[in-house]
Amino acid sequence: LPSALGTPSTPFDDGRSPYQITTPIYYVNDKPHIGHAYTSLACDVLARYMRLSQRDVYFLTGTDEHGQKVQTTAATKGMDPLAFCDEVSRSFRELLTLLDIDNDRFIRTTEEFHKESVRHLWNVLKDNGAIYLGSYEGWYSVRDECYYNESELIDGKAPTGAEVTWVKKEDSYFFKLSDYQQRL
Repeated sequence: LPSALGTPSTPFDDGRSPYQITTPIYYVNDKPHIGHAYTSLACDVLARYMRLSQRDVYFLTGTDEHGQKVQTTAATKGMDPLAFCDEVSRSFRELLTLLDIDNDRFIRTTEEFHKESVRHLWNVLKDNGAIYLGSYEGWYSVRDECYYNESELIDGKAPTGAEVTWVKKEDSYFFKLSDYQQRL
């Protein structure tokens, strides 16, 4: 163990405060691959280093279980979307065990705790005027989960080569990022 407590300070970290780290919350449209292993290992190395340096660490990972890709993939496999998520999420937890990843929490976005937390945050943001109801229309790629401008399309496809479909005007909530411009 290091003789001094903590780690060297940086402009963003005093070297002594509790340290929080998270992997991406992995999307469950398919089984884990080398990229998932890499980011999990990178976070684990940082968390272990901080713990060896006597820092209080909270290391979070988990799975993101929503979206059209999940619904479509589950349907293709003849499965209920939640049953499909259960299966794929389990494979991510098995990967962490195989790699001896020492995370503190594995969260699933289908967990009731997560849903309650999101509802709470949503209400706080809405009550403070940080989100508003508007509308959107445009070229949308399910694979990329992204809207594209007409000028971005290449031969009628997304720049990634993904198929796009026109989404007629639909209601959507937006975050007022411009209100935070000075702070950012």
